[in-house]
Amino acid sequence: MSADKGLEHHTHEVEELCETGALLYACALREGRVRQQDAEESPCLLDFGLLHPDPEDSRWLRPTAPAVALPRLLRTFDEEVARQHRRAAKLTETFEPLMDLKAQGAQSSGSALVTALQGFPRINAAINQAVAESSQEMLTIQPGGNRSPEILATALPREQALLSRGARMRTLYQHTSRYSSAVMAHYEQLDGDVEVRTLDEVTDRLIIIDRAVAFIPASPDRTIALQIRHPALVAHFATTFDRLWRLATPMYPQATQQSSVNGITPRQRAIAALLIEGHTDTVIAQRLGLNVRTARVHIAKLAATLGSESRAQLGYLIGQSGILEQSDQER
Repeated sequence: MSADKGLEHHTHEVEELCETGALLYACALREGRVRQQDAEESPCLLDFGLLHPDPEDSRWLRPTAPAVALPRLLRTFDEEVARQHRRAAKLTETFEPLMDLKAQGAQSSGSALVTALQGFPRINAAINQAVAESSQEMLTIQPGGNRSPEILATALPREQALLSRGARMRTLYQHTSRYSSAVMAHYEQLDGDVEVRTLDEVTDRLIIIDRAVAFIPASPDRTIALQIRHPALVAHFATTFDRLWRLATPMYPQATQQSSVNGITPRQRAIAALLIEGHTDTVIAQRLGLNVRTARVHIAKLAATLGSESRAQLGYLIGQSGILEQSDQER
């Protein structure tokens, strides 16, 4: 066999014995030996110890019995596994003190800047802890037209404890909350620096505590929330709240009544603004914290007041009536 052909052999593992090598090894076992030159095309047989030189004639190679070769090769596997275990143990030993340093650094520098919280128990626990550590203020945006008595009852002790420490509370709702007896009764039970205002539309739920930590929902069903401690992000949320607060109408402790203009109520003006933007009844209801049926009742009343007989005509009459310009002037 020529030396050039020997170059064609590809390196492989013993468990992937090449076909040429397997055939030659089988031949050596049958014949008792093979020529040295015949093994040049399968150098793996010598590398793995399956063939060895004939001590009586160097031109020949003799096979190692499979019963001897197999245990020896398996021992190399065991040795490799043991070596990998030693490497893993050494790597773990190296990293353990570094992990301790990271844990200590995390404790000294506070929580992560943005942390995902999954599940209502974990979200509520994080909010409760942040409120318990607060001593300045809690700013909250509560979208939707109402909050259940159960949720309000759960929040009452936490909020009263905050107020008792001298902190203040500022809460934004949508205008529809002005008609919720449960919401009003909740704030009447609190003793401290509390103010509530309302808007036609607000952002999604937002809680800012001491302008140091904020909580926002991260999933539509609010089962995932983000706890944010990044100073720039918290400052951005606080600025958004402050600007909405200045535009909002006081609700508690002193309520400012929303006046009607030419028979058009503030709620109907808000609906009118969304109508001329082309929104559906469902979208209008969602944005104003109403159910769809209530939204349609107000749309019907608005149409009757303006003398509209169709949806298209209603949009035209809204534009002609000037009620949206009056709303802008009030702001």
